[in-house]
Amino acid sequence: MTHFLLLAGKVSMHKADFLRKHLTTDWHIEACDPSEDRAAFERFAPRADAIVGGHIAPPWPETPNLKLFQIPFTGFDFLTPETLPKGCVACNTYEHETSIAEYILLGMLEWEIGLSKTHAEFKAKSWNGKGPAQSPVHGEVRGKTVGIVGYGHIGHEVAVRARAFQMNVIGIGRRDRETPPELDWYGRTDQLDRLCAEADYVVVCAPLNSDTEGMIGPDQFAGMKPSAVVINVGRGPIIDEDALYDALSNRKIGGAIIDVWFNYPSKDDPNPRPSKHPLHELDNIIMSPHNSGWTQEQIDRRWTFVASNLDRLARGESPLNKVMEGAR
Repeated sequence: MTHFLLLAGKVSMHKADFLRKHLTTDWHIEACDPSEDRAAFERFAPRADAIVGGHIAPPWPETPNLKLFQIPFTGFDFLTPETLPKGCVACNTYEHETSIAEYILLGMLEWEIGLSKTHAEFKAKSWNGKGPAQSPVHGEVRGKTVGIVGYGHIGHEVAVRARAFQMNVIGIGRRDRETPPELDWYGRTDQLDRLCAEADYVVVCAPLNSDTEGMIGPDQFAGMKPSAVVINVGRGPIIDEDALYDALSNRKIGGAIIDVWFNYPSKDDPNPRPSKHPLHELDNIIMSPHNSGWTQEQIDRRWTFVASNLDRLARGESPLNKVMEGAR
């Protein structure tokens, strides 16, 4: 039996050849970008057994055959059960844990050692009249405490790497569980203030939802060490935007390493500043354009997973990583 797959959107529409090489079941594949060619989406969607895509603006046509809406990344805050028909499941995709954990470890090491700054100064000034061991000392991550907010896939990968550097690791999450062996202690999210007080690096990995939006705010910044560094690889609004700027610009904390933002490019504004505040003018922040997880290896892992989930559906098995069921 041949199943019908629609690759919908810029992230998905060029992956047909990759999927054909990795699928072990029979699929007819079509592709379109609903934001550019709505007519094609209206034509293909009613035939689809599965759609691989992200945000697709409503209203959708009727999709009586749709059994799987596969998101080829992790976030799904753009989707509601009412978007999808009953009998359809939405699944997301991880596979970014390794690359984001490496980014976080790099950020902490760079913050302590400052190799990029040292490199630039040495190239520009050579020895500058100073011999070995006469330059300013730098820090080290050994003995520092990493506090992970939202202990899940990313948090685990950060923890095992931080342990290799002999760091202390603590974490909180939304569910009860025994403290994992890689953590010094684990608590529920009501332990957030304790974590913020103990951590040298507060690493935000939580998903964005009504419970986490703004959870790092003025009170949390006030409770952090003056030298603490906040690292956000979750979603921008988990940290209160005004409170973040206040904490950094007034030196209430040591700094921040931020990969996820409050403003993103759009058709109306293709190159906005990532915050309403001039964070880019501060010298105690490292900024990156939401690419902490973006490696070719990660991309290949994600799409290999997408192929395996499509195969599971075609074989009558339950797809993995289900995040919601349709209710339309």
